[in-house]
Amino acid sequence: MLRALDRPATLLAGCAAADKPALLPGLARLGIPVVWQETPTTARFAIDYDGDGRRMVVEELGGAWPPAVAQTPAIAASSWLHVAPLARSDFPPATLAALASRRRLSLDGQGLVRPGRTGRLELDPDYEPELLRHVSILKLAEEEALALLGETGEQALRTLGVPEVVVTLGPRGSIVFADGLAEHVGTRAIRDRDPTGAGDAFAVAYLVARAAGSQPTAAARWASGAVAGLLDGKLR
Repeated sequence: MLRALDRPATLLAGCAAADKPALLPGLARLGIPVVWQETPTTARFAIDYDGDGRRMVVEELGGAWPPAVAQTPAIAASSWLHVAPLARSDFPPATLAALASRRRLSLDGQGLVRPGRTGRLELDPDYEPELLRHVSILKLAEEEALALLGETGEQALRTLGVPEVVVTLGPRGSIVFADGLAEHVGTRAIRDRDPTGAGDAFAVAYLVARAAGSQPTAAARWASGAVAGLLDGKLR
């Protein structure tokens, strides 16, 4: 999505040293600067789709990122940062606090509801509230919001304590909570396309729009259009 939007950005990726030759060349071919961080292990997972449902198995967890990662030059120079953990164990509260210092921090909410263990993924709401203390924008898939809160209403989203929350609803668009109010944002339906990665693409496009000065609802509309264009092949 970043390449398609042609916006300046840097990817920070981590894996075990033994897996670096397999991971880095593919990322480098995207044409976006990549900074590699060695981790004790490499996060691995598998996804199987059954109609609109999917089954995910976490095969291996990556090591926890330390607070010192915030001193990486690419991060130190950034004013907006999106963090996408595979599991709750990836980014401890102290690391998120360090990453949020002097910048707007966006967090993929899968890191709240995915326990730090291997095996079949089953979402649960048992996260540390301190994880959200320094988060400016929280992106949740609908299933993640339901696992955390049991609903996606305005009052429920307010209890998270995050000033800006975006809940993606797949083909039904998204819910944007900002300034204490929640608003539904529709989208153009795209049929017969593999939805894998659509939520990640939305998060990237949303942050690009917010960093460019768009207000939350307008950013969600623009991100929805960008994802639709990506899925139907009009945006490459």
